[in-house]
Amino acid sequence: MCRSPKHKPECLPDLAGSVLSQVAEGLAYTVEMVRYAITDRGFSIADVGRWSNDGVDFVQLRAKSLDAGVLAKLARVILADIAEVPGTKTRLLINGRADVAVAVGAAGVHLTAHPDELTPAQARRVFALAGRPAPVISISCHTLDEVQRARQAGVDLVLFGPVFEKRVHGEQASAGVGLEALREACVAAGQVPVLALGGITQQLVEACIRAGAAGVAGIRLFV
Repeated sequence: MCRSPKHKPECLPDLAGSVLSQVAEGLAYTVEMVRYAITDRGFSIADVGRWSNDGVDFVQLRAKSLDAGVLAKLARVILADIAEVPGTKTRLLINGRADVAVAVGAAGVHLTAHPDELTPAQARRVFALAGRPAPVISISCHTLDEVQRARQAGVDLVLFGPVFEKRVHGEQASAGVGLEALREACVAAGQVPVLALGGITQQLVEACIRAGAAGVAGIRLFV
């Protein structure tokens, strides 16, 4: 069954990444998990190739300090690197720049829930005016109100957090909201998949899935 909202370009099951198999209370279960990698200042193009080979579903190019021209050049290099992986399903999303995403042929954009930022409707319009297919839109949310607004806007993925912690330049900047908040966010999102973000480690992935997350996102998680 497609879990997509109204404007979703494709069904979520096609986006599912690795399969997490565990044993809980004597019963085996299998969960399709979306994996979403986010770049930082220290990432290399080789990281993208490795992520694509590993079956990561999405790579978010997050480089807010770059101007549009430099960002577009970097995005094209990343897309070329992804394309070299046979049978890749990895899709590139550009943080905050629908114009750059359209120019380079990226799959979509990542947005924030801030009211003064680009909205999902505006991003879709940019793609539509350029004659491009509907974009994949992910959005970062930190409160239940933001999750509910994202659901109403018909986004494709919600990145909710920080679940365990938020780090800036390697230092903890704030504590996480916890697994119960993640669980509530997953309920508030309805049919929109929620990815856990913030302090996620391989050891904590299962707890996030148990809380209802459709997958995990992170900067350091896939390093």
